[in-house]
Formats: sequence, C-alpha cells, structure tokens
Amino acid sequence: MAMALTPAVVVAADPLNEVAEKANQKLVKLFGAGGFSRLNNFGTGIIISPEGHILTVASQLLDTSDLVVHLYDGRRLKAQVIVIEPELDAAIIKIRIEGKKLEEPNGLDLAFFDLVEAAKRPHAVAGDWVLALSNTFEIALRDEPLSLQRGVVMAYTKLAGRRGVFDFPYTGDVYIVDAITNNPGSAGGALLDRKGNLLGVIGREIRNVQTDTWMNYAIPVNAKVDVKVKDTVKDKDGKEKEEEKTITIQMTEFISKGMKGEYKATKRDRRAVGEGGYHGIVFVPNILERTPAYVEDVEPGSPAAKCGLRPDDLVSFVDGEPIVSIKAFNEWMKKNTRPGTVIRLEVRRGETLQPIEMTLGTYPAKPKPPQPAPMPKMP
Repeated sequence: MAMALTPAVVVAADPLNEVAEKANQKLVKLFGAGGFSRLNNFGTGIIISPEGHILTVASQLLDTSDLVVHLYDGRRLKAQVIVIEPELDAAIIKIRIEGKKLEEPNGLDLAFFDLVEAAKRPHAVAGDWVLALSNTFEIALRDEPLSLQRGVVMAYTKLAGRRGVFDFPYTGDVYIVDAITNNPGSAGGALLDRKGNLLGVIGREIRNVQTDTWMNYAIPVNAKVDVKVKDTVKDKDGKEKEEEKTITIQMTEFISKGMKGEYKATKRDRRAVGEGGYHGIVFVPNILERTPAYVEDVEPGSPAAKCGLRPDDLVSFVDGEPIVSIKAFNEWMKKNTRPGTVIRLEVRRGETLQPIEMTLGTYPAKPKPPQPAPMPKMP
C-alpha cells in the first residue's frame, strides 16, 4: 500500500518544483548601496521585459551608480534606475550592457512576467495558497535559486486601514500573507499563485508598533492609490490660484510608461522649494563619502527633540524617499522643505522601523558676538 502511494506523492510535488524553477528565471538578485548596520545592500527584483526591465521596491540600495543584478544563470550585470514612484513604493530599473545605450536593443531576450496580463487576472482572496520567492538573507548568489516559501493569503485589505501600521508612503490594497516575507533581502520578491502567476511584489520590512509584530505583505500588480496634490490653475479672470485635487496612480500605468521613459514621478505639494526648514538633528561626523544618517544628538527644544528622535536612530526614509547618507538628507531637506513643512521620517531604532512625523521650524537666530567694551575716554 505504501509503495502504491509513493508515486502519487512524487507527482503531487512536481508541479511546485516546476513553478519555482520557471519563476527563478524571471527574478534577479539585486545588489546596491548599503552594507552598514541595519542598512542592507541586497534585495530582489522581478523581470518585466525581455530587455531586462526590472520591478522592485523603492529602497535605499538603488541610490548608487554601481547597481548590480545576478541572473538565474549566473550572469552578473550592471543596472540603472529608470524611475521611482514613492506613492507606490515601487521602482523600475534596467540592465545595462557595456557598449550599448540604455534605450538601445540589448539582445538579452530574458524570460519575464507580463505585468499587463497579470493585472487583468482577479486578485487572490483569503484562503488562497501562494508562493513567495525572494533573496532572503542574501542566501542566493549568481545561479543559486531564490528562497521559496509556501503560505496562504490571510486578507486582501488596505495597508493604511490596519490599526498601528506605519504611515507608509503606499496606502492602497495589499495581500497580507502568513509566510515570513519581511526578512532582509525579501523586498522586491514575487508573490505567486500555485500556477506561477504573479500576484504581487513583496514589500519592505515594516513593523506594527501596536502589536510589535512584523508585517508580511505584498503590493498587488494591479495596485492603485489616490493621492492629494496641489496644482496651479487659472480662474475665470485669468488669475493663477492653487487648488487641491486627487489623482489616481496605477501600477500598470507606472510600469508601461516607466519602461518607455515617459513616466513622471508624483510630487506632492512642495512650497518654497530651496528654503529648507530647521530640524535640530545633530548627525554623526560626516567623514565618509556616504556616511549613513545616524543621529548623534538632538538640539534641546528643536523639532527633532519634540517628535522623539533619539541618538543612534538611523534616518532611512523621508516622505517615502530613501536616504542613503547624511549628504542626501541635507540636500533633500534644502530642496523640498521650508519652515512649517510637515515631513514623515522612517528611522531604524534597534531592529525596528519607526514612523516619526516632524514639523520643521525656523532656524534659531545666531547669538550676537560679545562687543568689546568701549575704550575709556582720555582726560
């Protein structure tokens, strides 16, 4: 009886192996900026065109001119960022071939996930089995296969609607799964159904601060999110005025236009660009080309002190944009803020990612240097 059952068990396992093998050919191991404490320089990406366009998350490791991908067959190739959309927490990069321009045909002819077709399928529902493939803990290099986990969809819901979840840049629908997808390197990996169809992109490491648990989630391939922006329009008298409007950002549009170089990333309202607001953060000495934005101290009574920043915090994201160094933080603040601007920080504190909202102030007046005492008059 046992011998009769054995072949059936083997046959039942074959489809899963075949799905994993085919999916590995459409994924890459991604290596870039980072390598510091609690700032990983490795991740995962999903190939979305035969020319080597890759979909991944908007993490700090993309902020480098030496971005590298490892293909399933062991090839090690350089890549370049095409566009980043913070509101979707997504980015598109493309493999660069030496001697060819980025927009030229490169002859790669890679296996890829058709995102347009994937977005047409109905989304998975609670109870559906799923597979998660990613470069967890940088286990896979060159031609080594990615880590595979099997799990179940627990919910299809809005990320921002869950009590205690981070005030994350992306606030649309997500798959909540019972597989452990929040480990270093997992972000940017693929969530598949049992047939190997792409369901979503595994999200970044975030933690529910109310329950002190990690979030295991993926952003669907047909994701969309409504964003409020301010636009300058003319009234009936021809005078310019600002009005707030809501626009819808779709993953499919981001991908189709992004691969053609036609997509413009969403910019929320930024008044008084170039002025810069006061935060009161004292960073560690900036002695490296890319010194991580570690907090050494905060000035008493400053916005940083009021919002609860602490020494040893690592500023990782500002308004959803990755911050790879002190220099990058200072440049972003100078370009995008002014006194009174409210910014959203995400900081590494120990092993957790903490959301912090800060209202910037005006720079305190510099104390006047003491004036020398007047010379006594001669009699």
